Amino acid sequence: MLDNTSEKIVTIFGGSRCSENSPEYKEAKELGGRLAEAGFTICTGGYLGIMEAASHGAREKGGRVFGVVMNQFKGEPNRFLTDKVATDHFYDRLQHLIQRSVGFVALRGGMGTVTEISLVWNKLQTRVIENRPLVLLGDCWREVVNCWQENLVVSDADVKFLDFAHDAEEASRIIIEKTK
Repeated sequence: MLDNTSEKIVTIFGGSRCSENSPEYKEAKELGGRLAEAGFTICTGGYLGIMEAASHGAREKGGRVFGVVMNQFKGEPNRFLTDKVATDHFYDRLQHLIQRSVGFVALRGGMGTVTEISLVWNKLQTRVIENRPLVLLGDCWREVVNCWQENLVVSDADVKFLDFAHDAEEASRIIIEKTK
């Protein structure tokens, strides 16, 4: 079971469809390693792509890695997990990914990643969870958030809950500084 009473957990969100040669995979692997070196436990959805990359990077640096997996999924969890939590429902899975984390980093992904970001962001806005860093890593995010602001009801005050990072070094620095 996930337990943050004695450890700091950072959840990393991102797509499952990127390959080991993709820029996102390399960035997530570096991020996982940097956060593990700083003493954080990494938590991911447990499968391939960004989740595997962050897990791989953390394990290479001797870090602990939780994977929150779904019993409904047929795929095997990635081989870099040290611990696994299995859930039956998407909402339960999201709760496990969010509840015990001191911070979050999202890399480019699909609608699952957008769902994860949206839920964390909404919980921060409504103060369902106390303030924690939500870092959007990668140059694509500013354009996405600008589009949301232009076409949805997303204010500048809402955007202040987000941090933007160009690379893994900047994202890890934001997490480290904001979780001291």
